[in-house]
Amino acid sequence: MLRFHNYDIVFQEVPGEVTLAINISGCPNSCRGCHSPYLMKDTGEILDKNVLMGLLEKYGNAITCICFMGGDSDPQEIERLSVFLRNTAGNRIKTAWYSGRQHLPKDCTLPYFDFIKLGPYVEHLGGLDSASTNQRFYRIENETMVDITEGFYKR
Repeated sequence: MLRFHNYDIVFQEVPGEVTLAINISGCPNSCRGCHSPYLMKDTGEILDKNVLMGLLEKYGNAITCICFMGGDSDPQEIERLSVFLRNTAGNRIKTAWYSGRQHLPKDCTLPYFDFIKLGPYVEHLGGLDSASTNQRFYRIENETMVDITEGFYKR
């Protein structure tokens, strides 16, 4: 069971998309220098299909993507929720997952996501906007992960 702390409409987390980012709590990664250490605690409201339906109804056409920010404690539930969004909203809403895992879980299937970020935050390497980052951001095309991380680098 996943819980979320909050959500917000964001513009930088997924290139070219108006994204509803859902901050999922219970993060097991404990990254040093984490910008959101409060998300390590398993607190907040339960994130389920009813909550997602309510968010879709509330934001309607104002968003083009829903991004699960975290969820590493239960990747299968992240995938189930992404499948639900695909079946409910069709191609109108893209789905993204920001994971702190180094690799995609073996039982996770790519067709249910449009974007996936992988990699723990390593403070001295920086986040996605740093050319030295260990994190990678992928666009999913034909069940292939296409690395588009360079699009985040500060110019």
